[in-house]
Amino acid sequence: MLMQQIETDPLPDKVKSQANISARLERLPITRPVFWARNIIGAATFFDGYTVIAIAYAMPVLAKAWSLSGAQIGMILSAGYLGQLFGALIFGWLAEKLGRMKVLTFTIVLFVSMDVACLFASGAAMMIAFRFIQGIGTGGEVPVASAYVNELIGSKKRGKFFLLYEVMFLMGLVGAGIIGYFLVPVYGWQAMFAVGIVPAMLLIPLRFFLFESPRWLASKGRFDEADRIVTRLENSALKAGRTLPPPVEVPHIQTARNNLGWKELFQGMYLKRSLVIWAMWFGAYMVANGLITWLPTLYRQHFNLPLETSLAYGFMTSAAGVVAAIVCALLIDKVGRRRWYVGALFLAAIPLAILATTGASAPLKILVLAGLGYALVQTVTFSLYLYSAELYPTRLRALGTGVGSAWLRMGSALGPILVGFTVSGMGVQYVFGTFAVVLLITAIITALFAIETKGRMLEELSP
Repeated sequence: MLMQQIETDPLPDKVKSQANISARLERLPITRPVFWARNIIGAATFFDGYTVIAIAYAMPVLAKAWSLSGAQIGMILSAGYLGQLFGALIFGWLAEKLGRMKVLTFTIVLFVSMDVACLFASGAAMMIAFRFIQGIGTGGEVPVASAYVNELIGSKKRGKFFLLYEVMFLMGLVGAGIIGYFLVPVYGWQAMFAVGIVPAMLLIPLRFFLFESPRWLASKGRFDEADRIVTRLENSALKAGRTLPPPVEVPHIQTARNNLGWKELFQGMYLKRSLVIWAMWFGAYMVANGLITWLPTLYRQHFNLPLETSLAYGFMTSAAGVVAAIVCALLIDKVGRRRWYVGALFLAAIPLAILATTGASAPLKILVLAGLGYALVQTVTFSLYLYSAELYPTRLRALGTGVGSAWLRMGSALGPILVGFTVSGMGVQYVFGTFAVVLLITAIITALFAIETKGRMLEELSP
């Protein structure tokens, strides 16, 4: 079928070979090597999530020990996100040039080494610097890993397969909450960084057991290498007793006329896609990370709750986000990306608007309503890496996802700073009102301009 078409179609040899690799990947079930590749990358993403949120559970102790002002707290919380902005841009570009695996290995080494450095921070300035550099590593790891995992799987199973991997990031958030609850009151803030070192270091040698993305190799003309990897996957499926159908028909893959790099994100069909996904990244993450990083400190400082209670409330909010994310992972291939995002963003604005209009005067009220809003937004934030990678062709996938996720870093950096200044100057309820408005604007943009990608091949979405 496809093989006959490739022989007769007047297409360049590179296009034929690239289509052949994609066609063979599309027909494959989830093979053992792909399953373990996702799990190994997921383990790295778990510690990425842990690293991102660890400072939130250390902050109630740090704020008192270092006598930090609200502005200093906001800067420390935001420094990591600012670093992630640069990491997403730099390493997304490098992943298109050097490959997914080389970049992933370097980024994990970077953010683990800075986890060690944070243990020796003696004041706000040092912590801001270390968290910024650490953010460069975490910001580079996630979008490149997302592009890699997306490229391993066919269109019919992509949503569930990818989002169950992304749940590992949220599990990292929950793991940080558990460790913060049990260890920080006893051993101090350093426990948050000490615990993350040893298991994260074990991930580095595991990188060498993974294989490069066949789609990326094919896009670079390295067809022999891509063929060897896909043949290995095919043999794994046959060894497991699976019968492989003929390669599916792949839509015509256009070769880029010029190597435009990042400029192509602003041309043709990709201009609107880029603007929409940037708005979604910025709005959803501004709210989600603004809430989750500040809530433990708000409970502790604004309501004078015991440290254990403040950390427990923060953990329960993170856990609610994980439950909602798992539900999303299981249903999004049926519901569709666009429909899910619009519904979740609109619904998340409601409990935050209630807190803004009726007052945020009780910790339990904030726990329930802010937790509900956060859980709904979290289904959007954790799945945007899936959606972003679906919007761009292989030659732009890591770069487009990286540039898009740079907007999440800006939103994530702005969120904690906004909360800090708003709480100090106006009051807690105005924070929730601002976040409700941001979610409504994001939902409207998504409803008007986002495209549906459910069940469509990557080559079909971005010919």
